[in-house]
Amino acid sequence: MDTKGYEVIIGLEVHCELNTKSKIYCSCRSSFGAEVNSQCCPICMGMPGTLPTLNEKVVDYAVKMGYALGCTINPVSKQDRKNYFYPDLPKAYQISQFDIPLCENGHLDILVDGEEKRIGITRIHIEEDAGKLIHDESFAGTLVDFNRCGVPLIEIVSEPDLRSSAEAKAYLDTIRETVIYLGISDGKMQEGSIRCDINVSVHKPGEPFGTRVEMKNVNTFSGAVRAIEYEAARQIEVLENGGTISQETRRWDDLKNCNFLLRSKEDAQDYRYFPEPDLATILLDEEHLKKLKDSIPELPNKKTVRFMKELGLPEEDARQLVESIEKAAYFEEIVAAGQGKIVPKDAANWVLGSISRVINETGKSIAEIGIAAADLAELIGMLENKEIS
Repeated sequence: MDTKGYEVIIGLEVHCELNTKSKIYCSCRSSFGAEVNSQCCPICMGMPGTLPTLNEKVVDYAVKMGYALGCTINPVSKQDRKNYFYPDLPKAYQISQFDIPLCENGHLDILVDGEEKRIGITRIHIEEDAGKLIHDESFAGTLVDFNRCGVPLIEIVSEPDLRSSAEAKAYLDTIRETVIYLGISDGKMQEGSIRCDINVSVHKPGEPFGTRVEMKNVNTFSGAVRAIEYEAARQIEVLENGGTISQETRRWDDLKNCNFLLRSKEDAQDYRYFPEPDLATILLDEEHLKKLKDSIPELPNKKTVRFMKELGLPEEDARQLVESIEKAAYFEEIVAAGQGKIVPKDAANWVLGSISRVINETGKSIAEIGIAAADLAELIGMLENKEIS
């Protein structure tokens, strides 16, 4: 997009649903697609006299993400009430974290056009999700499904280090791949497992950052790209016409490809945060933290770079392989079985071509297809040596 000499500043707040069997503060199931209002109880509905109990698996998952993003883990942390009124929030407050999050001061390395860029991570904290508003035109009103209330979330807040929609897309892709590799979320955007709020401002180089505008309701990565480009263009047009940008929250409409004013932006004091009185302080011992840190696998961004630098794969091939844990592992097994006698690029072509086609046509996994990596490596070697054609 033409920025007319302006620099675009982008920060992202990614909300990721964790794939625990139960919710964060009660024993209700947190599975997707259940009958409306069938997975809620007095605790997640905020009925008087109920007491929440923290799901410890949520803390473990958040800490694993913190280690994956190079964060400092706070061994002593707490939870806070964030107070606001909205129809999908039956308690009139959300249990979140304010001044002492579980994880802070990290980074994520992204890859854009073959170049690595480091994006700062301000914090990662745990919180409960709200319900889901269903706008029913036949009913001429809005209904609420409370199944999602209390579903565990981590919120990953970036520094304003992103400078384009392409960088934002790469960041979101890498976050999604990371939570899948860690096994803490299924990363299914179509089911709302990952959502993001986008903060955008523009300014002339050398001048102070402009006033930021937050966009809500961004539920797809392609939508995030369009939302950023639309909002940046809107702000530039306002400034070019002599106007000023107000700090506000706008709602993204993916169908109309535009946004509209939702409300003036609240500051932290508007939420009247205070420590959650019904939950104890979170204490993490060194032995448990070490166990979590040692469980972190090779992460997708590092694997992508390794495939490019060590195995000579083009960026697009490396990205496509790493998107699937199964395909990446199968590719590495083929290369290892070839014992340096086959070209890694040829192995990648087979995995991304014929093998992927069989997977798509049959709906089977690589393991179910039954083609051993060693056998495919031998076939590739014979083709390269022109022993067969």
